[in-house]
Amino acid sequence: MHEPEETAPHRGYAKGAARRAQILDQVLRMVAEQGVDASSLRSIADALGISHATLRHYFPSRDALLVAVYREHEVRRGVSGETRSSAVGDMRDSAVRNREVPGLVQLYTTLAGDAVQEGHPITREFVRDRFTRVRGEIADQVRADQAGGRVDPDVDPTDLASLAIALSDGLQVQWLLDPEAVDGERVLRLLERLVAPRARGGEDGPVDG
Repeated sequence: MHEPEETAPHRGYAKGAARRAQILDQVLRMVAEQGVDASSLRSIADALGISHATLRHYFPSRDALLVAVYREHEVRRGVSGETRSSAVGDMRDSAVRNREVPGLVQLYTTLAGDAVQEGHPITREFVRDRFTRVRGEIADQVRADQAGGRVDPDVDPTDLASLAIALSDGLQVQWLLDPEAVDGERVLRLLERLVAPRARGGEDGPVDG
């Protein structure tokens, strides 16, 4: 008995999606282990042992591929089931995890650098949207921290979110260039202490004399 004809396109789509996922997994592992190949999509195809045409079928440009790889990295990292501790604490934990995958830290800094240059519309949109999303998520966590007495209530949540992102991103660049000179976890602990609530007068306030 022949299968209904309408199953053929579905089968082809499923096969193509599986192949795309396989390529994405291979590139993700390659980037995590070796860093970003900055030359071309063709060189990435050569490293994977597939044709340039095959890679372009699923990812039409290098930017599209690298954005897809980082999206996949974020999805996998997000399925950890971890509970949030605090706004800065979460970023500190992320800094610790990133030590194990310097290639993916390099990928992120490459995307951020490309995003501010002309000719990278896909990357610019991804990075801009990511900043918007992460800034909002951190600001929400800051509000929760303020309600829980972990962050000074006078601190603007969005400003602290922007500062935390800028600090984290800058630390990553410094760490990539000189790993022994920069301890991102320790620096973020400093930020955590700086934004903690301060005693306000009364018995807990400063003592003169």
